[in-house]
Amino acid sequence: MKKLISVALAGVMALSLAACGSTTPASEPASGSSAASGSSAASASNAASTEGKQYIFSVDDLTGKTIGVQLGTTGDTYAQDIEGATVEQYNKFNDAVLALKQGKVDAVIIDNEPGKVFDEQNDDIIMLDEDFVVEDYAIALNKGSEMTAKFNEAIAALKENGTVDAILDKYINGVEGAEGYVTPEGTEYPNGTLTMATNAYFPPYEYYEGDEIVGIDAEFAKAICDYLGYELKIEDMEFASIIPAINSGKADFGAAGMTVTEDRLLNVDFTDSYCTGIQSILVLK
Repeated sequence: MKKLISVALAGVMALSLAACGSTTPASEPASGSSAASGSSAASASNAASTEGKQYIFSVDDLTGKTIGVQLGTTGDTYAQDIEGATVEQYNKFNDAVLALKQGKVDAVIIDNEPGKVFDEQNDDIIMLDEDFVVEDYAIALNKGSEMTAKFNEAIAALKENGTVDAILDKYINGVEGAEGYVTPEGTEYPNGTLTMATNAYFPPYEYYEGDEIVGIDAEFAKAICDYLGYELKIEDMEFASIIPAINSGKADFGAAGMTVTEDRLLNVDFTDSYCTGIQSILVLK
């Protein structure tokens, strides 16, 4: 449960999938997969037998199916509650979508905005019109961190001065010529550096452009750090490693299109929401 994407962004995802598909690798689930091999094989047979014929049209059709998810996401959590479903967990959404294309899963639960990119770049995939879940995204910090209040102050100011809207205009709203956030000339960083943990395979929130991690969360984090007088350093890692990185002190905060959940609140605090996201469903058509 995540716009119009720029041609450059679409190209990034097209190349990413092409790289996966060019050697036709076997897409392997993450080690934490909850799928049973027999059920998975049966699902793959079903998908293969219906190639070119869409057989999932609504959330209700997911009952008893094999669902691909990214490990540790809210989509992973929600999928566990689908009656009779087998859940295959992958470390990256790219791998889950490749498994869908290979007939290894019947559907992929994915955030709406990345889902749109996969939908647009793959003629054999379609995103259902029906939303799976609507949720709010926030930034994660360590339990009891004094930085949470400072981040909330920055978020409120950046909403008020139009920075958040400018970033969304660039990455989601398709406003021609939108520049997003640009660090003001003369900005100083007297307070040191903050490290952000993310999973950079989640466009438009975070993705690679060459060697640089860009996207909504990257620009928003930069704006927050500029406001608070900190340099920003971004560390890419598996999504499931973000909260442990915060807890261990490897990262100061996490931003990766993260939803506030009761389970996550046991280990981290969250800022006020800065963006609303949607969990959607990708299927073969």
